[in-house]
Amino acid sequence: MPTQKRLAGSFSLLDFQLVLLRRMADHAPDLVEDARHGLGVSLAQMREANKRWQAMVHSPHTRGALARYRSVLGEPESRTARRIGDLDCEAWRWPLPLWPTLRFEVLLTPANTVWNEWLVRAPDAKAPDLRTLEDLVPWSCTVDEAAQAFAPARPLEGSAPTRWGLAFTAPDAAGVRREVVAEFTWGLLQRTAVHDGPR
Repeated sequence: MPTQKRLAGSFSLLDFQLVLLRRMADHAPDLVEDARHGLGVSLAQMREANKRWQAMVHSPHTRGALARYRSVLGEPESRTARRIGDLDCEAWRWPLPLWPTLRFEVLLTPANTVWNEWLVRAPDAKAPDLRTLEDLVPWSCTVDEAAQAFAPARPLEGSAPTRWGLAFTAPDAAGVRREVVAEFTWGLLQRTAVHDGPR
């Protein structure tokens, strides 16, 4: 098995975007298919990129998540101190060509341990106008944007480490409030489901 360093050295920004797409394919296959075609890569290439990424993650030679991201993405576009609850952390962000209005964000503890990794809105990008259930289309918003637009939102445990859920009420186009569960992968909305009648 090649070492983590060798694997990282051959892993490109394009490969990393394919890894994000591979996880999203379970919930938004049509969008992923369009993005894959736009990148000019085959389904086999996407699977291979994900396989190599998993090998890096689980390699006995791995140097940790932060070193892995830096080896693949380079130096971050920005580093920002942040306080979340009682935790002081630092947010590192990288641009991704596939989602120009988003950034891939990694949150680090003071010990430089990665405790969260997801897509967020770029600081200079316009946030979506989320008012009704119909505005919640796949890939339209991030976890934070949906939680703020339809507060109070209740976080739900995702089915995998890169998945999150939110439960909240949102009005439909007729103004009737509905109970909604929204599912996110890498912090980006993938699908919504209405779980009961109007409120």
